[in-house]
Amino acid sequence: MRVLLIVGLVAAAVLGVSFWASQQSGGQGDEIIVYSARQEHLIKPLFDRFTEETGMRVRYVTDDAGPLLQRLRAEGANTRADMLMTVDAGNLWQAAEQDVLASIESDTLERNVPANLRDPDGRWFGLSVRARTIVYSTERVDPEDLSTYEALADDQWDGRLCLRTSKKVYNQSLVATMIARHGEELTEEIVSGWVDNLATQPFSNDTAVMEAIVAGQCDVGIVNTYYFGRLQERDGDETPLALFWPNQDAEGVHVNVSGAGITRHASNPEAALQLLEWLSEQEAQEMFGALNMEYPVRPETEWTERVRGWGEFQGDDIDVSEAGRRQVDAVMLMDRVGYR
Repeated sequence: MRVLLIVGLVAAAVLGVSFWASQQSGGQGDEIIVYSARQEHLIKPLFDRFTEETGMRVRYVTDDAGPLLQRLRAEGANTRADMLMTVDAGNLWQAAEQDVLASIESDTLERNVPANLRDPDGRWFGLSVRARTIVYSTERVDPEDLSTYEALADDQWDGRLCLRTSKKVYNQSLVATMIARHGEELTEEIVSGWVDNLATQPFSNDTAVMEAIVAGQCDVGIVNTYYFGRLQERDGDETPLALFWPNQDAEGVHVNVSGAGITRHASNPEAALQLLEWLSEQEAQEMFGALNMEYPVRPETEWTERVRGWGEFQGDDIDVSEAGRRQVDAVMLMDRVGYR
């Protein structure tokens, strides 16, 4: 009993430290609690603006997607969370499959969020789009030599490819959607070719992939575009790297989402729905794009100047929920071919 008491007190202390609240007063009726896998600097300005417009306070806990999902499952009907916000459709799909998100109907969300970027059963909705594309050295690669993700398995790129670890959900989702498009046999052949062409062991993050290209360790890689934008801001626009939009004559560039859903046991679901709908509207969508150099999920929202500078592309219109549905198959496939 004493051990359980100590654990409970520690958990309560962590919860108290993790929460941020605006200085406005208010009770349960005008307070929304969000569990967020998005970093504080990417969500606090949005929540502050929502509070300014509505008077409703937003409290949030930030952590990685896995621990937040485990926490929701453990808390069950006793959870304090009204909303789960996370990155990658694979994570959102897992949350829906583990029955911690409620199914909702909203004309606003259905109008603002394209069908392939939200759960068919209304349990989660994409709020921003991220493209995972090819990055290359402008000093050693002719963009005319680039074409598709699949072509990076060709002999031309032997010893010239760098990748992020397969343990990251972004690469799991890319491979999962390739399985949905090509089937397991062909996808395994492609990913095996990537592994054969690696210049070095996979890196822990996308920034390290780009730094390796700049250093001459490899010539091409696959990254989320906002990491490229951060590198440009850090090192200047003269960084000898550029983005290439692959598969433009086929299905298009692999896209994914960050998104959110209302928890099954939310104590304030009406206010949470108001927040979720607000996040899909024009003002919030512009803020999403500016804060992390992502693409707005609402089609008519204008991109930021830096993002526009990367050029337009055709994105894959496959249902992003495939990233979750085939995630286990993708992980097993990558393990079989030695992609670590």
